Amino acid sequence: MDRAEKAEAIDDLKGIFASSGVVVVGHYAGLTVAELTTLRIRLKQAGANLKVVKNRLAKIALDGTPGANGAKLFEGPVAIAFSEDPVSATKVTVAFAKEKEKFVVIGALLGPEVLDQKSVQALATLPSLDELRGKIIGLIQAPATKIAGVLAAPAGQLARVINAHATKEAA
Repeated sequence: MDRAEKAEAIDDLKGIFASSGVVVVGHYAGLTVAELTTLRIRLKQAGANLKVVKNRLAKIALDGTPGANGAKLFEGPVAIAFSEDPVSATKVTVAFAKEKEKFVVIGALLGPEVLDQKSVQALATLPSLDELRGKIIGLIQAPATKIAGVLAAPAGQLARVINAHATKEAA
């Protein structure tokens, strides 16, 4: 890499660190290209991305930012998974780490906060943004469904009484 490519890579990383809701840092030593590709595909399906980074460039990109304390995470062969939704990238990487022992989640950057392995695993258990939206919509729709059921119930009961009376007279 020449100096211009390094400067461009640092700018890309600064953009990732600034715009992402979470940046999950993991060691990928021993994984095959096919396994890394599988992780990339799963992350892409969840709305996240994976990038293998040079530690020195990542540390330079973090310098002077609120997440500068996270520079200690960048040691060894490191890949970062990042997304706007703090939960989606975390869920996929933690699940992949359970599946593949060679992939180890070291920690994460959540804004200015640096999370350790346990905190990342706790974050992975939270519902994603889409799941929360679905629950909220369900809660909003539930009262309307109940109201419609209550309003329709007397008419249904009246129809059953008339039907029973008609059946009784016909017999």
